[in-house]
Amino acid sequence: MANGTRLADAATALESPRYDDRMGRLRRAVAALVVATLVAGAGSLEAAAPAPSAVVATPAPPEVAVELRRAVELARQRFEARDLVGVLASVSEHYRSSGMTKAAVRDQLNAMFALYQQLRARVTVDRVAMVDGGAWVYTSGEVSGRLPLMGWVTVLTWQGEPEVARREAAGWRLIGFQD
Repeated sequence: MANGTRLADAATALESPRYDDRMGRLRRAVAALVVATLVAGAGSLEAAAPAPSAVVATPAPPEVAVELRRAVELARQRFEARDLVGVLASVSEHYRSSGMTKAAVRDQLNAMFALYQQLRARVTVDRVAMVDGGAWVYTSGEVSGRLPLMGWVTVLTWQGEPEVARREAAGWRLIGFQD
C-alpha cells in the first residue's frame, strides 16, 4: 500500500500550482541555456571560420587583352568555316559552365552545323579582367544562320556576357565558371 500512496502523492504534486511554477522556471532556464549555448557557439564558429575573401577583378594587361582578342577572332573564323576541331581547340578539356562540358559544347556545335547551311558570327570583346589567375572575357555579339527556304535568321545574340579563360599549354582556352 505504500507504493499506492506514493503514486497518489506524486500525482497530486504534479497537479499543484507550486509544481507548475517550478517547471515553468526550469523550462525557461533550460531554454535560456540552449539559446546562450547556440549564440556562444555561433560566435566561436564565426571567429574560427575565415571570412571569404572578396573577389578582386583588375583590368587585364594590354598584351593579355590583345592575345585574347586574337584567340576570340580565330575561334570566330573557325566557327564560320564550320571547323569543329578548330573551334573546340579553344575550349579546355576541363571546361565546365552552367552544367555544360566540352562534350556538350561539341554536341551543340554539331547540331548547329547540321541545321544551318551557313553560319555567321559577329563577336566583340568588350573588356578583359583578371580574376584569381583567370581572364574574364566579356563579349557581345550575334550568330546568324542560313536555313533552307527561310534564308538568314538570328540564332543567338548577347551583350556583355563573361566567359572565363586560362592559359594552358596550347594557349588561352575557355574553362567556364567551373561550377
